[in-house]
Amino acid sequence: MLLVYLFISFLAGVTVVLGRIVNSGLAGKIGTLQSTLINYITGLTLSYIVYLVSRDKPITESIGQISVPFWAYLGGLAGIVIIMCSNYITPKLSAFYVTLLVFIGQLMLGIIIDYFVLQELSLGKCLGGLLVLIGLTINLWIDKKESGSPDSSADALSRQ
Repeated sequence: MLLVYLFISFLAGVTVVLGRIVNSGLAGKIGTLQSTLINYITGLTLSYIVYLVSRDKPITESIGQISVPFWAYLGGLAGIVIIMCSNYITPKLSAFYVTLLVFIGQLMLGIIIDYFVLQELSLGKCLGGLLVLIGLTINLWIDKKESGSPDSSADALSRQ
């Protein structure tokens, strides 16, 4: 069963990168705000279809039984910011660097959340995040050196 979960996690990662590239292409054609709106309308429509096909309780029953805290609705706002930033950044950097930078950001925020919510600070997670960041920095430096130009690393990234 573990292999199934690992495979599903792998597919989730693949779809995130593919979705980022597709959304970025759409943003290049119709604009960032418009592509973000289409992304969310499509997501809402497909989520609703999956909900209708599933055997879950009706939405009104679920909402009536629990009280949802205000901060729980901030996920939608965060999603909009993520899609808009991704649509802006993805054409400027290679998919490899965007994926690594998003991963590093997620890892660092995860460490911060664990610290404040669980009062736990994992040395292994901190060192792992630092090693990934060092690896990315070295890779950027090597790419810049191989390009042979004195321009900034951001310009080197945009050529990827």
